[in-house]
Amino acid sequence: MSGWLRRRRAPYGTRWQAARLSPVILTVVVAGLAFSTPKEIAFSRLLPAAPALAAAMWPVLPTIILGMFCLLVMIGLSFVYTDLGTAYTGAAIVAVTAAAAYASHVRLQREEALFHIRLVADTAQKVLLRPLPRRIAHVEIESLYLAAQEQARIGGDFYEAADTPYGVRLLIGDVRGKGLTAVGAAAAVISCFREAAFDEPDLRGIVRRLEISIARHSAAFPGLDLPERFATALLIEIPSNRGHVKLLNCGHPPPLLVHRGETRVLNPTAASPPLNLATLIGAHYWVDTVAFAPGDQLLLYTDGITETRDRTGEFFPLPDWMRRQDPMPPRELLERLHHDLRHFSGDRLDDDIAALAVRSRTTLL
Repeated sequence: MSGWLRRRRAPYGTRWQAARLSPVILTVVVAGLAFSTPKEIAFSRLLPAAPALAAAMWPVLPTIILGMFCLLVMIGLSFVYTDLGTAYTGAAIVAVTAAAAYASHVRLQREEALFHIRLVADTAQKVLLRPLPRRIAHVEIESLYLAAQEQARIGGDFYEAADTPYGVRLLIGDVRGKGLTAVGAAAAVISCFREAAFDEPDLRGIVRRLEISIARHSAAFPGLDLPERFATALLIEIPSNRGHVKLLNCGHPPPLLVHRGETRVLNPTAASPPLNLATLIGAHYWVDTVAFAPGDQLLLYTDGITETRDRTGEFFPLPDWMRRQDPMPPRELLERLHHDLRHFSGDRLDDDIAALAVRSRTTLL
């Protein structure tokens, strides 16, 4: 996920802190009811529930201390009420506290293992989707990545940017499918692009090398989905002399261009095959050239944005949304897009989302 756009956790964190106090609240409520009501009601029999609840969210020692406190409360009740069944309830508290302490120990071990797994996932994401510089040559760039699953770190959407002798070159794409298979294919494409972008003088040469890379990766890791394994990709070249931009679209959603205040959908003049499908439908690649003046802006995105639905099933109207936006820096544009997507979908994202906002600077200084 982009370093400056992460899922908002504050409300969830506040609720979690309040929930951590629930074993104490339960103990106080049960103890108060046990002392203030007739013994026939026997609220004291609920005391073992407090350490059992604590095991789900507390460390081992506080869980044991709470169980000991519940036992002391039960002993205190025995001095107030006779024939309360103190021995049976006390034994239940001791047994539940011992089981709760063990459960807390196991939970903490699993949480530590999950923490290390997430560290590895974060490191993998930084390698796969490393933070892009805010400025490359004469263009400003900002990136956005959102995983559909709340705890996910990486997925099949990818992007990259490079300052090459031929100008600034950008890549954004989406591997079909999810999971480790998609991540591996995305890594293969990005790694190849990082080399080919500096070596190939033409975008067609880059995409041919990407085609070879993903084909080799698929052959090295065969699976049931191998016949359907492909990736859409969009390559952009912004030459250093400015004034225009080159695009090669391999089955990817068309980018949006804001040129002199007007928003255009840059559909390709001719279709180019997605990566890993060239052998099936032909390796014919078409490069379009459009005007890109200082102050113009490009929005590159994956289909997770345009396929975001509201509660009625309507898709997010990205071109119309773009036309309603005032001129703003790429960072602010993606912040607003992120906010409006979450509001439109009711905070429910069903697919990974990646986007690049690129603006040609009005001055070279």
